[in-house]
Amino acid sequence: MSDDLIKNVQNILTEEKFTRAALSNYSITQFKDLDAVLKEAEDAHALDEVRAECDEYLTHSKNSIKALYLSGMIAISRQIIDDAVLVNLVSLFADNHKWNIVKYLCERILEKGESKFALRTLAECYRNEGNEEAVFETWQRLVKIDFDEADITKTLAEHFENEGDEETAVDYYKKALGRYINKGQFAPVREIWQKLIDYRSLEIDFFLSMQGKVAKSISPEKAAALLQDVYLSCKKRDDIDTAIDVLKLIFTYDERDAEARKEIAECYRVKYANHSHLEEYIKLSNLTASYRNVQEAIQDFEKHIAFDKGNFVFHRSWGVGRIAKVETDDVTIDFAKKRGHTMALKMAIDALTTLSKDHIWVLKATQKKEKLYEQVKTDPIWTLKTIIKSFNNFYDIRKLKSELVPSVLSENEWTTWNTKVRKILKTDPSFGVSPDNVDVFSVRDRQNSLAEKLYNEFKAEKKFLNRVDIIRKFENAYDPQIDAEYFADMFSYFTGFLKSYNHNQVNEQVLGSYLLIKEIASRVPALAENLHVNFVTLFEEIDDITAVYAALKDKKLQAALLKEIKLFVATWFDVYVKLFPLALRQEILDELLDEGHKNSVASLVRNCFNNYRDNRNAVIWFYKTNKEAAPEWYAEAAITQEKEVVTLIHILDTSFHEIENHINTLDNKKIIKQVIGILFESGLIYDYIDAAGVEAIDSVYTPLQNVKDLDPALKDRFRKNIMKKYPDFKFSGIAEKDTAIKGLLVTMAAFDEKQKQLAKIMEEDIPANAKEIAFALSLGDLRENAEFKAAKEKQTILNSTVAKLKDDIERAQLFDPSTVTTNRVSFGTKVLVRNETKNADEEYTILGPWESNPDKKIISYLSPFGNAILNRKAGDKFEFKIADSQMSYEIKEITGARI
Repeated sequence: MSDDLIKNVQNILTEEKFTRAALSNYSITQFKDLDAVLKEAEDAHALDEVRAECDEYLTHSKNSIKALYLSGMIAISRQIIDDAVLVNLVSLFADNHKWNIVKYLCERILEKGESKFALRTLAECYRNEGNEEAVFETWQRLVKIDFDEADITKTLAEHFENEGDEETAVDYYKKALGRYINKGQFAPVREIWQKLIDYRSLEIDFFLSMQGKVAKSISPEKAAALLQDVYLSCKKRDDIDTAIDVLKLIFTYDERDAEARKEIAECYRVKYANHSHLEEYIKLSNLTASYRNVQEAIQDFEKHIAFDKGNFVFHRSWGVGRIAKVETDDVTIDFAKKRGHTMALKMAIDALTTLSKDHIWVLKATQKKEKLYEQVKTDPIWTLKTIIKSFNNFYDIRKLKSELVPSVLSENEWTTWNTKVRKILKTDPSFGVSPDNVDVFSVRDRQNSLAEKLYNEFKAEKKFLNRVDIIRKFENAYDPQIDAEYFADMFSYFTGFLKSYNHNQVNEQVLGSYLLIKEIASRVPALAENLHVNFVTLFEEIDDITAVYAALKDKKLQAALLKEIKLFVATWFDVYVKLFPLALRQEILDELLDEGHKNSVASLVRNCFNNYRDNRNAVIWFYKTNKEAAPEWYAEAAITQEKEVVTLIHILDTSFHEIENHINTLDNKKIIKQVIGILFESGLIYDYIDAAGVEAIDSVYTPLQNVKDLDPALKDRFRKNIMKKYPDFKFSGIAEKDTAIKGLLVTMAAFDEKQKQLAKIMEEDIPANAKEIAFALSLGDLRENAEFKAAKEKQTILNSTVAKLKDDIERAQLFDPSTVTTNRVSFGTKVLVRNETKNADEEYTILGPWESNPDKKIISYLSPFGNAILNRKAGDKFEFKIADSQMSYEIKEITGARI
């Protein structure tokens, strides 16, 4: 059928060539006939063959209408970026004013996905028909995907404004405003700004955000001019606090603005009309004097004006206090431990921090602890708002713990409470994240949409892959009618990498941006035009594909990369083999096997085992896959059980060495845990000895003993297993040597006791000591503060004890009682010795320093006598010097101790 179809296409193209039909003779019916051909090709899975035939025909007949149409429609159905073929075709008919055909072609293009060109052209068709309603509907679709189009967006706003649809008009005015700002066109910006102030004067956050963009994209002076409009609007509705904030912002652009200086003084007179020292502080701060820096004058005035009877202040030694009275030059303050304290006003302004009555420090100082605890515990949203507002509504959430623990919550309570709070900050629209720092939050009077919240998080985030995650979340959350500008700004971050990358410097950010844009364009085809480069070009400029793949990390991007490699790289199978040890994806092997590269897969397996140092995770993956499914390709690799066991032991040794040298510690710990699980917990090493027989013991026993940091209990268990199965086996070399004890051997009971000691200090003693220090600080004058010195000394002792306990616990190796061997004196044995000097029998239990109790004849294997007796056999004689006496001993019997 495919051959007949291609012949039919050839006939259609040849017929066109000979009839040489003029453009004026084409009709929609002819294109519908071509659509039938496309449907037939689709059903026969022959679209690519038809396109290839048409493209070849266009090389010598570039204006063939039918070839252009067939090739172009197939290209957009395949989401191929280059739409030049269809643009050329539509332009031919538009230039000849065949608007009915132009309209049909545009509608057909749009059936496959939104297209800027098709929408613009379709709107022109409707305008020629006089169908204004359809024009506006088409423009609405256009501005959703064309983030640079400003003029049409403004026209839409005016249209809906004339229709009386204020809500929709405002949305389009906001979009147009952002687009004109990006274009640097101030005249339309100023015009739209005025309209939005008339419609949405209360949306201060919006205006403040937009003026920042004006300052950056146009000029600070223009931003200041726009802020004047906002100020006048605030003043008109008596929103004095916001008016003051706007004036302060104006001063950041122009400190010499005399009119703004005069206005801020008037605003302060309104705000503090009832303050007894208002005019005095205005004069004292030189707020209206042009010779003084306005920022300093404002700061000075606000410090002074905050000192009024009943207000709260904070002193670093005396804590929170309340102002009892203010006189001309003095202020009297009641602190908890220093009531009626009088200070010079000037000194108070320099030494004290003024606090609002709702400040968290004030609440902690004035409320009963039980009441505050209950409110914090049950109302985390109130707590967050209170603390964030306490610090100028701009708070680094990483400091939250120090504000509440241990003064309000315990360490254990904090963990659960903090988990709940983190979810609230992510989802509650009352909290906004700073666009400069993902850890800094503010409380919003106007609730954020989730899209705005994600946008701010995106702007604050510095890591590329985290931004990838955010824009994906944004795609699912945003409203195209309202949040398109946010999406456009975020999207431009990724397109920027493709526009500005240097050749031969394609890294994970450039490649990741290409893959992400293609991923998003699969859902919004119009965005595909932002792919200014093809994959083959990018791939050829990558120095190290394995390094780029590893750096991508994101699973979706890695999967997309593999797909692109398979589609566009001729030697994709070699690249797949190279990437597998990093990727560890079954689909890579499936693709290789499906395409007949069975030998390559077997070679890959062998290479990973032979070069285990660089392919440790791959070896583990191959072993587990074979264990679960026993695939044929693994059998082809001919990896013996001995090879598996020995390779895994070498991997253990390599990983322990790297940990010792502080190389990839976390990854190596995971590898070690997996290998120990395979060898010992799943029993691979025991199964191998059982199956291979006594001849195989030395091939694995010696390498295992040479793994320096492996738990001795595991080594002993393996040795014991060998001795049990092969009691007559003679260990060579290392078996007759003393086995050094690594780490600090301890019993489970002693280990549990040390952990309890550490937990008590961390959860009880340290929090109690912190309260003692806080109380001592509140007493003031640290030079003669005995309580403070005692508390700090105790803190030093506690910290030292914690450090030692943590170090001991880190070094501790739990002893497995089942591994006790009685052929030598070792940890966990009871030893009967003959003291030949005293002619008496003595019995000792050999344990560690944590369990040592000389009164009960329990001695540490690390003690001088323990070290002297360790590893000796029954019948051995030895001498030991105690003080000035030389003692002679003979070991009579070794038994297992009850632990």
